[in-house]
Amino acid sequence: MQGIINPVFTSRQVQLHTTLKPVTPFGGLVSLIEFFNTLKLGEVLGRLMPLRYSSPNAIAPEQTLFALIISIIAGAQRLAHTDWLRADRALHAMLGIERFPGTDTVRNLLKRFTQPVIEAFWRPLWRWLLLQGWARPAEGWSLDLDSTVFQRSGHQEGALRGYNPSRPGRHTHHPLLAVLAEAPLVLHGWLRSGNAGSARGVVPFLQEALALMPGDWKLRTVRADSGFFDQALFGFLEERSLPYIIVARMTRTLKASVATIKHWTPVDEHYSTASLYLKLHGWSKERRFVVIRELEREDKSAVGRRLIECS
Repeated sequence: MQGIINPVFTSRQVQLHTTLKPVTPFGGLVSLIEFFNTLKLGEVLGRLMPLRYSSPNAIAPEQTLFALIISIIAGAQRLAHTDWLRADRALHAMLGIERFPGTDTVRNLLKRFTQPVIEAFWRPLWRWLLLQGWARPAEGWSLDLDSTVFQRSGHQEGALRGYNPSRPGRHTHHPLLAVLAEAPLVLHGWLRSGNAGSARGVVPFLQEALALMPGDWKLRTVRADSGFFDQALFGFLEERSLPYIIVARMTRTLKASVATIKHWTPVDEHYSTASLYLKLHGWSKERRFVVIRELEREDKSAVGRRLIECS
């Protein structure tokens, strides 16, 4: 077919014609595909993939996984959306695959990823990723521990009632995360039930996170909020000589001790600091607390919670 059309809002004519060459609306992916090719990601997935199919007609599992990744990047939000790319021959040529997997092929691959398969595949893949040219800070990395809330609707495995700020009483998951702040990069994560406290399992979780880091990487500090104010975590970090900054939980004993501070060191006209050593109930030893005092003023809200009133 060939012809000329006149656009509605301009006098400039547009030529129409058919072509036998494959075309794709996802040509912008070429830069990303070149980046993956530079990393030799396809080779790495094939080398580390613990699954193999015996059928000579089966699509290689690493190609199926890569096709799923590309589908998600192209906008897929569910498995059925992978079918969008099955007829895109130009994209298949860019990826170097003869057949694009369908929804059932992708689903069957994901079903094979049991916990042992995930461990065998994900850990070496993640260590390989960490070695791919990250600009390491001279003083070392800052590792931030944090938790978040995933709201769930339905009957997902492990979803239980827990803290849910948006819809109280609904089921949630309560993931635990370890993030390298300077990258930024999620180093490790656990998916936990919604009723799990912030610090539940944090010591074995941190052991796994540290094991994932390359041997020549070092940490300059571990940081966390008051949900991780836990004696077991402090002891683990001190045994490994890892510096840490963890927001204190405002107990009655801590408030009373801070109220006795008489000498403050000014930082500027609004802030001053002080420190004290305190052994709380159940602790094996004293630990240092650093207190920051902020002057309340009308032109700016205080950034922290009011601990005590002092002069």
